[in-house]
Amino acid sequence: QVQLVESGGGLMHAGGSLKLSCTVSGRAFSNYGMGWFRQAPGKEREFVAAISGSGRTTSYVDFVKGRFTIARDNAKNTVYLQLNSLKPEDTAVYYCARGLGPIVDDRPTSFNYWGQGTQVTVSS
Repeated sequence: QVQLVESGGGLMHAGGSLKLSCTVSGRAFSNYGMGWFRQAPGKEREFVAAISGSGRTTSYVDFVKGRFTIARDNAKNTVYLQLNSLKPEDTAVYYCARGLGPIVDDRPTSFNYWGQGTQVTVSS
């Protein structure tokens, strides 16, 4: 059974930074693309960033470009999301997800395993 465990969330003032981590159990981690999504209260879950299995290809939603960075360490079965220049509207539960294959896009249906989420709260 594949399990994803996120960590690193917390409370931060606007302009601050956080680094989220997601460790994935199971083998062949590099065979799967990974993604980060978020869900704010009263809103639908939305795509934030994705990275291919090799780590060579990344993609971001427009409103985080230049502020967030996705990366992975295949030796540690871990994917990261560095959040810089945080804004109050970044407040949400952040979820990592494992893709169906090495290349993923921004659709939730491209992912079949999800973590439990980690709360990020940004105060103004």
